[in-house]
Amino acid sequence: MPRFAPFAAAMLASVLLATPIPAQTPRDVLVVGMEAEPPGLDPGQALGIHTLRVTAEIFETLVATAADSTDIVPGLAESWTTSADGLAWTFKLRRGVRFHDGTPLDASAVKFTFDRVIDPSHPHAKSGKWTFVTGYLASVKAVEVLDPQTVQLQLKYPTGSLLALLALPNCAIVSPTAFAKSPADFDARPVGSGRYKIESWERGSRLVLRRNDDYWGAKGKPQTLVYRGLAEANARVAELLTGGVDLILPIPPDFVARLEKHSGVTVHKATGLTVWYVGFNVDKKPFTDRRVRQAFSHAVNREAITRDILKGTGIPAIGPLLPGTWAFEPDVRKYPYDAAAARKLLAEAGYPNGLETDLWVPESGSGMQAPVEMATVIQANLAAVGVKAQLKTFEWGSYLGKVRAEAPALFVLSWFLKSEDPDLSMYPLFYSKNTPLPNRSNYNNPEVDQLLVQARQTGERARRVELYRRAQRLIVEDAPMVFVDHEVQVVATRASVKGFRLHPSGFDLRVENVTKE
Repeated sequence: MPRFAPFAAAMLASVLLATPIPAQTPRDVLVVGMEAEPPGLDPGQALGIHTLRVTAEIFETLVATAADSTDIVPGLAESWTTSADGLAWTFKLRRGVRFHDGTPLDASAVKFTFDRVIDPSHPHAKSGKWTFVTGYLASVKAVEVLDPQTVQLQLKYPTGSLLALLALPNCAIVSPTAFAKSPADFDARPVGSGRYKIESWERGSRLVLRRNDDYWGAKGKPQTLVYRGLAEANARVAELLTGGVDLILPIPPDFVARLEKHSGVTVHKATGLTVWYVGFNVDKKPFTDRRVRQAFSHAVNREAITRDILKGTGIPAIGPLLPGTWAFEPDVRKYPYDAAAARKLLAEAGYPNGLETDLWVPESGSGMQAPVEMATVIQANLAAVGVKAQLKTFEWGSYLGKVRAEAPALFVLSWFLKSEDPDLSMYPLFYSKNTPLPNRSNYNNPEVDQLLVQARQTGERARRVELYRRAQRLIVEDAPMVFVDHEVQVVATRASVKGFRLHPSGFDLRVENVTKE
């Protein structure tokens, strides 16, 4: 069934424009309503953007992205240099930075954070699941402490995307004291060096962060940040209108235009560096056959989904990268909505009468837009070409675990980027050695592997563009997933919230800079 209950949606819509915004929450408290609460708060183990929105306030990275672009700027590292061969990167750390527990943030802390991921012999190598960050740090061979304020990353090969990778919140630096003291508790009691520190967490209710008044730089403006997981889209809108929250995301597409007309609400939009897709497990029949995968790509009506379900809050996708970004390849195989072409391909693959499959779908989730509604349209699209797809829906937290454990044949997910650098998406999703995660499709094309490795090993932008474009042509031809759309990120705030801006990546939720009138 669609996630938005029709009666509830109609009732909410009928009162939306007339609903006054009541008295706000305290001026020094910002309450965020989002699609799910984080399963945990160790950045190295984070799997969803709803987790990273929170950890980005608690932790910091060596380098960061600018407030108004994806350009790299200093973070915990004031400066850095690279050796002539590109195999050694030396970072000078800021002086006087301390973690929330008082531990100095020095080169040893950086080494501890990265070694727990890259060194199998590290005492805490098995203290967590470093699913994404293992790939992000795949080129790092060793971390050396040159002095308390200087740390050097020694690489296996030159890595043109290294700074973009280090800016990812998964690569944030953690307190070695707090983690070593109780690794099992760190996910619930994280200790970083950021503008905010954890105060309390009532699971299923609210997560509260308190401003770190000892922060080394510009302090957060709200004294308190409160995060509430509100899986029901209607509930998020209702909470905004009745004063329970100050900011909500994502927004049900049906309500975007209405909220834009509400005098008590401000709507913010930005096309993010994201892709929503239907993934195939290419090791499981019938999706071992490329023709079946291509047939599904022709069967899905992307234009109808973005028009009728997303109502303009998505852009139809032709591949993994957002059009207009520096490595985007427009000249890939196209899969226009074409039921006849889909049926022909299925028949060629030995399925003239269609086939049956399960389609796994989360009920909500970070970056998942309107997953059940979108999947319902896809189910109907597939039925039109003889494919009976049974929807199997799951709560977001359990969905991620079950996808990991059971590797379903057909599933929906999305992928967010913090930078335009293609290495941040194409290498994790399509490099064969990244199975079972994040290459959940088990995609394996030796030529693509070679191109992705070559592209990340050169610093020359023009050469990288050429390699990534070749890789995109091969990937889209192989169709390991149906590329459905790129999300237009939409956030709604109460009109009293000032200073909020969506980051161009659509990734960051920088609420530390907002004020309330």
